[in-house]
Amino acid sequence: MRAIIEENFRRSLQVKQQILASPELLRLIEEVASRMIECLRKGGRVYFCGNGGSAADAQHLAAELTGRYYKDRPPLPAEALHVNTSFLTAVANDYSYEEVFSRLLRGVGRAGDVLWAMSTSGNSPNILRALDTARELGMISIGLTGETGGKMVGRCDYLVRVPSRDTPRIQEAHMLIGHTVCQLIEEALFGK
Repeated sequence: MRAIIEENFRRSLQVKQQILASPELLRLIEEVASRMIECLRKGGRVYFCGNGGSAADAQHLAAELTGRYYKDRPPLPAEALHVNTSFLTAVANDYSYEEVFSRLLRGVGRAGDVLWAMSTSGNSPNILRALDTARELGMISIGLTGETGGKMVGRCDYLVRVPSRDTPRIQEAHMLIGHTVCQLIEEALFGK
């Protein structure tokens, strides 16, 4: 047991150290935060989407913005696209699961809003459709994925590729990146 515990912590730290050692990735995270800050200052909204563990992470990050991160402050307009189970199951049943995020975006997304899409493989069909829809609507698209980027490459305005192919390690890094962006947003909009 101890060997597994130590190995998991070692691998998680290695991925985060690789991000920390990459000026390109750090600059990209700064750009993502800046674009989200700009969107929110202009009265735009942020939409998150993902499947499985990435859906849980998407919902978590939306809650950090609508609730609070470090400080008491007004809520920010952010939403995870999968939280309405009646909508999700109706669209999956009546159309297809591939349409669940893109259909909702067509109803609520506006030019200048942000779509934050998470997929460790970069190949989830419903995420890809959402990114295509965001582009059609003139939204800013931010993708978080693993090392290869999968089919998300070329579909995002900003694609943050975590240097790993191991799903749990990718998701851990996605949350660190997301938390960091939430902190940067909060400080820019509400001070330290």
